[in-house]
Amino acid sequence: MLPLSPFDLHKQPLFDILQSVKYGKIQLADFQRDWCWEDQRIRSLLCEVSLGFPVGTLMLLEQNQTNAAWHLKPRLVEGVELEDPPRPDFLVLDGQQRLTSLFMALLSEKPVRINRGKRYRPDQRWYYFDILKSLELPETRRDEAIIGLNANKKFRNSQQGLSLDCSNPEDEYKADLFPVSELFHFSRWRSHYCQYWHYQPDKLGLIDRFEAMVVKKFEHYQLGLHVLCAQLPRAAICHIFVRHNELPCELTHFDLLTSEYAWQDLDLRADWATREKTFLKYKVLRLLKPTEFLQSISLISTYHSRLEAEVNPLKMSNRVTFDRQNILSLGVEEYQRWAGVLTKGFESAAQFLHTQGIYDADDLPYSLQLVVMSPLMAILREDSKLDGGRRKLEQWFYCGAASGIYSRSRESVAAKDLLEIPLWVLKGCEMPTSVIESHITEKRLQNLVNSQGAAYRAISALLRRDGALDFLTGEEITDIKYFEEKIENHHIFPRDWCKRMGIGRGRYNSIVNKTPLRAKTNRFLGGQSPKDYLERLEGRGMSQERLDVILRSHLIEPELLRANDFEGFFQNRTEQILQCLQTAMGKG
Repeated sequence: MLPLSPFDLHKQPLFDILQSVKYGKIQLADFQRDWCWEDQRIRSLLCEVSLGFPVGTLMLLEQNQTNAAWHLKPRLVEGVELEDPPRPDFLVLDGQQRLTSLFMALLSEKPVRINRGKRYRPDQRWYYFDILKSLELPETRRDEAIIGLNANKKFRNSQQGLSLDCSNPEDEYKADLFPVSELFHFSRWRSHYCQYWHYQPDKLGLIDRFEAMVVKKFEHYQLGLHVLCAQLPRAAICHIFVRHNELPCELTHFDLLTSEYAWQDLDLRADWATREKTFLKYKVLRLLKPTEFLQSISLISTYHSRLEAEVNPLKMSNRVTFDRQNILSLGVEEYQRWAGVLTKGFESAAQFLHTQGIYDADDLPYSLQLVVMSPLMAILREDSKLDGGRRKLEQWFYCGAASGIYSRSRESVAAKDLLEIPLWVLKGCEMPTSVIESHITEKRLQNLVNSQGAAYRAISALLRRDGALDFLTGEEITDIKYFEEKIENHHIFPRDWCKRMGIGRGRYNSIVNKTPLRAKTNRFLGGQSPKDYLERLEGRGMSQERLDVILRSHLIEPELLRANDFEGFFQNRTEQILQCLQTAMGKG
């Protein structure tokens, strides 16, 4: 029988808790998400502890009881390395990110691993207190006294004229920088610090005050613990875990479903890792998130539920959706029913996008179109590869990319498309609403300045698809991207030249005045007038006729460039881009 109160509430010294982490007495439930905090949050946490402020309680689940309801699969906290991990006494159910941050910074004796997501390389930091700033700044600005150095214990900021090097202990002493990793070995570090400064009275006073105001806060800091009893049933633990971690800024849909599926013996994290290996074969899928995969599953699941309700009047009709509530209600059987189908759907989507000049995730106008495209491919099957079906998919894709319709009312647009496109492709019914309502005007096109925006990515894709050539080499941009040379967005009328001519920023930064070129070509053209850089290109042995072909592959009228006629060029290219987009959208 469970006790009246299924948990205990008490506190323990921070050092004791971190020691339990280090020796594997406290571990994580294996279903929990990976470590994911970034630099600012870690420094903020260290700041709060250094001031003795509360940072929230930890929630632990007992695992050392012989009469436990069950034992979850554990894994060591990030940064802990044990050849033969013991069976843990407790599992962390809430507070993983805080506990991992504190362990890596204070007790791991290694730099803290920083994870900023797929777009960025993993990084490492050693954290230091600037002793003088710690004592001089008000408490509200304590975080400014915490510095993160790279794995080599160095930092350089040329803009601020700041350079730090703590690769040797003597450098730390000289700069009055105290390593956070020595907080629980402070007496040892203090001794060497004092020896370095030959026991100068002002330095002894400085380190005494630092010890009293900062170090003692860590040494005496205690964390609150909610300890759940081992006899709690699975359903209760699952409910508690989800309720304490359901804020969108804390755990994603994927994290929460991972925990729920763990109770039903499906390791969702391992399943995703296997599928991700398949997706990484395609560069356009390299940034696909597990949450987006679940959105696609929710879409196809609710789509088929809707179809089944239409033929079975006894069945309740559901709306097609990928909202949070519906994703969290996906059962294991429903996930397993569609996961394999949609894995192939994403592969088919990647192959389709390749035919449109979209090879990398950074080329994709809207990631949500990919989320919709996978279930569409699964529904359309071979019809998506036939000429008629493929052309309709192209039309839908460019309508969504160029019009901006996928930047607003995202969920309703996705649901409508999933319902209407199969009828359009398979049965010849009316065009989807997103195709009918999409449009792009001359004024909107000219006012767009974001080279990373969906419309510019759609334009760049069309230029690549239709054989745009590099100004300097004459190679197709598609070939350059295939061999992984860097492509940059180049101002056709260079920015510096436009400024000298008094052309407004909104005009010269418009996507009408930009086009994709090799990074080396971009540097070659520089800030010269178009007339000058065209003469330089001809001086490199390129004929005028060949250069005209290259320029027209970018929808540029050569004579307007040779005349340095910005206004004539701007209007002409606007019209050509509009015609190109409207043709792709089926509006031309």
